[in-house]
Amino acid sequence: MAVNRDPILKRCRSLDVHPSHLGIYKESKRTPHRSNKKKSEYGLQLREKQRAKFIYGVQEKQFRNTFEKASKKKGITGENLLIMLETRLDNVVYRLGLATTRREARQLVVHSHFTVNGKKVNIPSYTVKPGDVIKVKEKSQSSPKFKEIKEMQVAVPGWLFADREKLEGKVLELPTREQIDTPIEEHLIVELYSK
Repeated sequence: MAVNRDPILKRCRSLDVHPSHLGIYKESKRTPHRSNKKKSEYGLQLREKQRAKFIYGVQEKQFRNTFEKASKKKGITGENLLIMLETRLDNVVYRLGLATTRREARQLVVHSHFTVNGKKVNIPSYTVKPGDVIKVKEKSQSSPKFKEIKEMQVAVPGWLFADREKLEGKVLELPTREQIDTPIEEHLIVELYSK
């Protein structure tokens, strides 16, 4: 799998994304470079797609496949896309506060630290459904990483329920667009792909 090795804060600056959306609470000391050049319509659409890919940690092929699935579903394509990205297992682990960043959540999922409804799942793109219970494996709960995570205070979105003591969470319902606080203008992504 291709991995982008650019420094995170540098990419945040270039895509105009606040690092807190990635779970990083560190500010860049550099002043943002502002260009007076007006971006074209295509440039704005492309940047929006890159922002979404960067925030959710998805590569191009996977993102395009997700978009195609979203366009076949009933409802608004842009909202479907964001809901599908939000309900990926790695993102849900991050939203439940069982990892400090989405990248860390992805790594923890790949290393088989979580179960979904009692079954081991190590696929970050696994789609969770309402009623699914995500739990840290018994073996992993004693690790220093999860002891540290247990102490953290995290705001959990309304569509999820988290039990910090048991290190588990439940998907109560699919998120609505209003519940997704990611700064993405999904209509620009839809316009880009519909060309």
